[in-house]
Amino acid sequence: MESMLFQASVFLAAAVIAVPLAARMGLGSVLGYLLAGLAIGPGLGLVVDTADIQHFAEFGVVMMLFIIGLELEPRALWGMRHRLLGLGGLQIGGTAAAITLGAMALGYPWNTSLAIGLTLALSSTAIVLQTLSEKGLMQTSGGRSTFSVLLTQDIAVIPMLVVLPLLAFSPAVSLSADGSIQRAAVEHADDTHAAMSLVEGLPGWGAALVTLGVILGIILGGIYGARPLFRYIHSARLPEMFTAVALLIVIGIGFLMILLGLSPALGTFLAGVVLANSEFRHELESDIAPFKGLLLGLFFITVGAGIDVDRLLSEPGLILALTVSVIVTKGIILYGIGRLFQLSHRGQWLFTLGLAQAGEFGFVLVSYGHQQKVFSAALSDRMLLVVALSMLITPLLFLVYEWLSHRVEDTREIIEADTIDTDGPVIIAGIGRFGQIVNRLVQNSGYRTVVLDHDMQTIQLMRRFGYKGFFGDPTRPELLHAAGIETARVLVVALDDTKATVKLVAYARRLRPDLHIVARAHDRTHVFSLYQAGASDIVREMFDSSLRAGRYVLENIGMSEYEAAIAEETFYHHDRHTIRELALLWDPTIAPADNHAYIKRAKELEKELETALFNALEERGKKDMA
Repeated sequence: MESMLFQASVFLAAAVIAVPLAARMGLGSVLGYLLAGLAIGPGLGLVVDTADIQHFAEFGVVMMLFIIGLELEPRALWGMRHRLLGLGGLQIGGTAAAITLGAMALGYPWNTSLAIGLTLALSSTAIVLQTLSEKGLMQTSGGRSTFSVLLTQDIAVIPMLVVLPLLAFSPAVSLSADGSIQRAAVEHADDTHAAMSLVEGLPGWGAALVTLGVILGIILGGIYGARPLFRYIHSARLPEMFTAVALLIVIGIGFLMILLGLSPALGTFLAGVVLANSEFRHELESDIAPFKGLLLGLFFITVGAGIDVDRLLSEPGLILALTVSVIVTKGIILYGIGRLFQLSHRGQWLFTLGLAQAGEFGFVLVSYGHQQKVFSAALSDRMLLVVALSMLITPLLFLVYEWLSHRVEDTREIIEADTIDTDGPVIIAGIGRFGQIVNRLVQNSGYRTVVLDHDMQTIQLMRRFGYKGFFGDPTRPELLHAAGIETARVLVVALDDTKATVKLVAYARRLRPDLHIVARAHDRTHVFSLYQAGASDIVREMFDSSLRAGRYVLENIGMSEYEAAIAEETFYHHDRHTIRELALLWDPTIAPADNHAYIKRAKELEKELETALFNALEERGKKDMA
C-alpha cells in the first residue's frame, strides 16, 4: 500500500511541476508529461519498473479514441471525405511508403519496416492543434488542410492497431488442422484472465461470426439502446451514475474486444462513432474527459520514464540523423501534396512544417508494437527517442514558418483578387457576422456599399443571397484604392484579425485624415490600439449585447423596465468616458496588470460608476414622488 501511494505521489507531483512549465514554454502538455517521466525515471531514479502502471495507463488511449469517435459525426465525415481521403490519405500512404522503403534499405525486414512507416507517418495532434489555435492559424487554408490530415491520422490509428499484431514475427492467432483457432500464449504471468476468450477453439468461420455478431451488437446497442439507458439513469437524478455508465461503456466494450482477440481501442472508437449523434454525447464526453486526461498523461509519463537515455548518449549522432531524416522525408512529401492540391504559398509552408514531426500516437504504436513482438527492445528505444525529439523540434518548425511567411509573397491570393467595378460612400472591410448586419442596414436604408473580404466562401455565399461583394485582402493598399478609398465617406473595419484591423485603420487615417472610420474591437485592449491608430468610432463586438442582457437581468430581479433602461444608459455613457480616460494611461509595452497608474484609475472609475448609477436611480425616484 505504501509503495503504491509513493508511486502515485511521485507521478502526480512530476506532472504538476513539469506540465505547466512545458505549456508556458510553448512545448505542449504531451512533451511536459514526457519530461516529467524522464525526470522521475532516468533522471532521479524514483521509478524503476513502469510495466504494471503502463498497462493501467494504456486505458487512457482507449478513452481518447472513444472521445475521438464521439466527435466524429458520420454526416460530417462524409462531407469531408474528399479532404480526408485526398490530403490525409496521400499523406499517410506516401509517408508510410517512403519510410518503409528507407527502413528496408537499412536492413529491416518488410514487416518491421512497414510497422515503422505506419508509426512515423502520424503527426502530433495535440501540439499542432494547440499551436494553430494559439497563433490564430486554424481558419487559414493551410490550417484547415492541416486539421483534415490530423483528423485522418486519428481515424487511421484504429486500423493500424489492428494491423500491427499481424506484422509480428510470431502470430498471436493461428488455425489448427481441424480449422479451430489457437491463440499463442500471452506473456503476462500475473494475468488471471489470459485464458478468457470468446473465439478460443472455434473454427475460423465461427470466430468470424462471433466477432461480427459482437460488433453488430455494439452498433445496434448504441443506436437503439443508448437513449432508453440514459433516460433511465437520468431519472435517478444522480450525476455520478452518468459517470458510472460512461466508464461501463468504455471498460465493458474494451473487455469484449480483448475476449475477441482485438484491440480494445477498436471497439470503443466504434461505440463513440455510433453515439456521436446521441443527445447525451456531450454528457458522455465530459464524464470521460477527466479520466482520459489523467490516464493519458500517466501513459506519457511512463513512456518518458522508460526512455533509454543511455542509448541517446551512446548513439547521439544516429538518433539525431534518424530524427532529421524523418522530418525531411515527411516535409518533402507534404510539400508535394500541398503543390498537388494548389495550396497558397503560406498555406503550403504551414502544411509542410506543421505536420513534419512524429506524433503522440507514435508512443502508443511503439509500445503496442513492442508488446506484440513487432519491434525489438533496441528498435523500440530508438523509435521512442526519434518521436520525442521530433516533437521537441516542432516549436522550431513553427518559428521557421513565421520567418518564411513574412518573406513569401502569396501570389495565388493576389492573382485571385476580384476586379472592383463599383463604388459607394461606404466601404465595409470584413463581412462576417458583424459586417453583415452593418451592410444589410446601410444597403436597405438606400446607400451603396463596397464590401471586401479575403474569404472566398463568404463572398460566394453573399452573392447567392443577392448581396454584391469582392474577394481580396482589405489591408492591401491597391485594393482599397480600387474600392474608392479616396472618395468614400465612411470606412467600416470589421476584420477578425486584430492586428490587421489596427493596420488598416492606421493606413486609412494616414491616407485620409478626414475619413470617418468605424472599427470593430474584440476587447478593451484592442479598443486602445484602435484609438491610437485613429478610429473615429470603436464598437466592441460583445459590449452592446452584454449590456442588453444585463438590462434583462435587472428587469427580472426587481427593477421596472424604465429603471433598468436608465441603469443601462448610465452604464453606457460612463463606460465611454472610462474608455477615453484609460486610453490616455494605456501603454502597449506594459501589461495592464503591471500598469499601476492604469489600475489605480480603473478602480476610481469603477467607484464613480457605482455613484453614477445610484444618483441616476435616486433622481428617478424623486421624480416619481413628485
